[in-house]
Amino acid sequence: MTKEKTSRTFTSYAQLGEDTRLFNALKHVENGFYIDVGAQDPVEHSVTKAFYELGWRGINIDPVKHWYNRLVDDRPEDINLNVAVGAEKGTLKFFEFPKTGLSTGNDKHAKRHIEGGFYFNEIEVEVVTLNEICSKHVAGEIHFLKVDVEGLEKEVFQSIDFRKFTPWIIVAEATEPLSQVESFAEWEPLLLDAGYSYVSTDGLNRFYLSPKHNNLREFICG
Repeated sequence: MTKEKTSRTFTSYAQLGEDTRLFNALKHVENGFYIDVGAQDPVEHSVTKAFYELGWRGINIDPVKHWYNRLVDDRPEDINLNVAVGAEKGTLKFFEFPKTGLSTGNDKHAKRHIEGGFYFNEIEVEVVTLNEICSKHVAGEIHFLKVDVEGLEKEVFQSIDFRKFTPWIIVAEATEPLSQVESFAEWEPLLLDAGYSYVSTDGLNRFYLSPKHNNLREFICG
């Protein structure tokens, strides 16, 4: 794991420095709040670990029990939820690919991984909406929302009312798993229609800003 040092003893854990971009834009915020949908490991390649170390707190969401247990152990002061996020409350057929970041509720992606020889478990997971989660657990600002759900990004964005809950910054995985094929066309209109503006990409993720925080653009682009 590559760690990058910057001011305020900031240590980057994210795969491509996503957390560094976010910190550059949000370093003026004390005790901020994040939501991580598809959190997976609480340390390796984590976009939120560095912020937790700085005193931020938030919500980590992952339907895989292994990752959830690790989140509970590493983030005792966060809210950790062992559920999937979707447009409607219910259940979802879910393909768990143990000890990888490939677990998904997307049949097409799961089929590709299975054909590639990955071992899997087919399970059923609880699905809740971001509206429900935010209504229960969010009392103030959401400084950033990170979404990495292996092909179900559209369903996540369909599940939140951006008029009620407006993260300052959204960072979302924008390519299909294990490829450079762009996948954001199906969900980006939901963000643009809500007033968000596209800011930049790191080749894997795309960054968006809420209309009230366009002043942060230059920090994320850098």
